Parts: sequence; C-alpha cells; structure tokens
Amino acid sequence: MLWTTAGSNGWRASSAPRSYWPPPPAETNGYLRVRCNGGLNQQRSAICNAVVAARIMNATLVLPELDTNSFWRDESGFPGIYDVPHFLKTLKHDIRIVTSLPEIMSKGKAKKLKAHKIPPPRDAPLSWYTTFALEEMKKYGAIYLTPFSHRLAEDIDDPELQRLRCRVNYHALRFKPHIMKISNEIVNKLRSEGHFMSIHLRFEMDMLAFAGCIDIFTPEEQKILIKYREQNFAKKELIYRERRLIGKCPLTPEEVGLILRAVGFANSTRIYLASGEIFGGDRFMNPFRAMFPRLDNHSSVGPEKLEENARGLAGSAVDYMVCLMSDIFMPTYDGPSNFANNLMGHRLYHGFRTTITPNRKALAPIFMDREEGRVTSFEDRVRQVMFNTNFGGPHKRIHPESFYTNSWPECFCNMNPKNPADKCPSDDPHEVLDGQLQNED
Repeated sequence: MLWTTAGSNGWRASSAPRSYWPPPPAETNGYLRVRCNGGLNQQRSAICNAVVAARIMNATLVLPELDTNSFWRDESGFPGIYDVPHFLKTLKHDIRIVTSLPEIMSKGKAKKLKAHKIPPPRDAPLSWYTTFALEEMKKYGAIYLTPFSHRLAEDIDDPELQRLRCRVNYHALRFKPHIMKISNEIVNKLRSEGHFMSIHLRFEMDMLAFAGCIDIFTPEEQKILIKYREQNFAKKELIYRERRLIGKCPLTPEEVGLILRAVGFANSTRIYLASGEIFGGDRFMNPFRAMFPRLDNHSSVGPEKLEENARGLAGSAVDYMVCLMSDIFMPTYDGPSNFANNLMGHRLYHGFRTTITPNRKALAPIFMDREEGRVTSFEDRVRQVMFNTNFGGPHKRIHPESFYTNSWPECFCNMNPKNPADKCPSDDPHEVLDGQLQNED
C-alpha cells in the first residue's frame, strides 16, 4: 500500500495546444535577454516565464543567463546544465531563440547590439510585457530584464500560455547527457535492491536562518544563524514557538524519521537524501540514522568522479533527477521556487508519482507534546495527520499552491472525458504543432 502510485482517474499529462497555435511571425519585435537569479529551480521557473514573455511580445529570446553569484557559485551557465540543441528544437514552434545578441553596423563598424536594462516588477501581469516592456524593446531593439525571478504572475487566465510553461518545464528543459547518465546510474543502483524513497532534507543554514527557527541550537550555532539572517534577510522579530505552530519551521531529521516510522515504513527502507550540509551535523542526523540506517546521497551511491562532474548547479540537477525518478518523494519544507516545489509538480506530470507532503502546522503540536513528555497516542496522531494529505493524485490547485507545484488541469487531459474540453489531443505536442504548420503551408 505504501509504495503504490496514486490513481489518475483517467487523467494524463498533456501540454500540447488544444486550440490554434500559430508559429512565431516572420518579423520579430526585438530581442529579449533575461538574467535568472536564485538556485536551480528558481531559475527553472524564470526560464519558463521568459519563454511566455517572448511569445506574447513576439520577441526573439536570447538563451537565458543563469546567475553565477547565486548560492551555488556555479559559472557553467545554461549550456553547462541544459541540453541546448534539445531546448531550441522543442520550442521551435513557440518562439525564436538565439544563443547571443546579433551584431549591428554602427559608423561603419560591426558591434554587438546592446540591450536596454530594465528591472521588471515582481509578479508582473501579462499587460506589463505587452505595453511598457514591448515599447522599450521597439525603441532600443533589445531589452535586458534583470533580476528575473518571480517577474511574471503565476495566475494567467490563458490555458494555452500555461501549457507553454509546461512544455518548457517538462519537455524543453532537459539536463545535459552527462547529468542524465549519472542520475540514471544512481537510480539503477538504488533500485537494484527494490523500492527506494527520496527526501529533500531542508535543514541547512540558509533555510533555518530565513525561517527564524533557531531555539533548538547551541548558543554558538544561534549566533551563526542570527548573523546570517542579519546579512541576508530583512529585519523581523521571529519567535520560534509561534513560527513552529504555524508550520514555518523545517522538519528536523528526527521528526522526519518519526513520521516515516509512524506511517509504517520499515527501518530497512532505502532512502536517498537530497540536501546540502545539515546544520548541527551528526547531533541532528544520528537520531534519524538510528531509525533508518540505509541513508544515501549522490556522493555515497554515485559513480567515481561524481564530484568533479556534478558540483554546483549540476549537483543539484542530479539530486533533482534522482528525486524525480524515486518511488516516493518527501519534502521537509516547501516554498516559492523551492527545489521541492517544482519537483512535486514534475512528479505529478510524470505519472502522478507518490509524494508525501507533511502538514507541518498540524504536526507541530504533536511533536511539541512529545518533547514535553506527553507521548500517549503519538503515532496514531501522526498517522491521522499524514493519511489526511494528498499523496500525488489529481487535485484542484488552491491558493497559495503554486502552478509549478500543481499544473492540473491545464497541463493534463482525460482519456475518458465527461467534458469534451478535457479530451486528449495527440500524444506528442510536436505532432499537433507540425500539423498546424502543414495546414498553413
């Protein structure tokens, strides 16, 4: 029962257009350049937004730039992480893409076209792009939008544009072959002994400082977290108990183990951990390891030379793929553009794969009672919370759930539809688009 996939009720993933979707016009309005800041998945959603922006502006997209000053200190850029030829081919029916700005003649000399820099507003509506940004593009020939994280509203009242986001996210953005090869080797090794689970253990310094959950640490560790928070986040008084009770604190490794044990996972369960350096180290990991000793990560189970081939954003990409292909995935903290956020949406799209999402707010008082010695019916109470959550089947998106976490129903169709609008088009979006091109010819 624990390892079964959620029922689909006849739904399957489909990001192919359901209505007429013309190819990009022969004439472009200019060039769109963007700098995608943040970590791997924040950048990923920004790339999706950039493609949508280019489509509605009839702009030529310059291959998106990935922020090299992010947490990962990674300078490999888009071509170092993603399969560029595949990206260009997959989106050829949607937008024009170039790898760099063109050269122009100025005073008899060839020089690269310079893009006019604009800081776009956060969660900008489509109208901002089709008015202000488009006017600037026509004026200068090219615009440079930076930073470009969360710069297009998630809620778009156009299902075709939402499906375009899915085509980018789940089809066009394919990691480079060496990343896919390493990921497959790890998955095959883990699966050679049966089922395995992946957990995104978000118990790192940056998240704990951001969340303001510091009371469980030593005075020295608290000083480190406070200093990190002061240097990186807005000043705000955060009270640990209050933060915990509203579900804003990441689960500790021990709490993760207690949840898994309560819902029935055996201590022989093989678990792949996607995480950075656990703050507090073995003091926090040992209780979890005592309950579930078969813990792995990409360093322990990966092939030799993994570290030199998969560091920085590429290392995060390997974790992403292993978690995507695992039998069960469990995030310990989910938030906007978080690793887990996009991954949950991808697993939903990839066949409603089982995802266990703990309700931290509902679990907090149960764990707090346990810490204060009130342990009666502890596991029953945990089970009651856990079995009241969605494990990965089709479900309506309810605010504040992100489109990138749940793209149902826009990016799904039904094989036995009650509503004709839900009928499945061709399996391959390119068949639909190629057919439309032939009709135009």
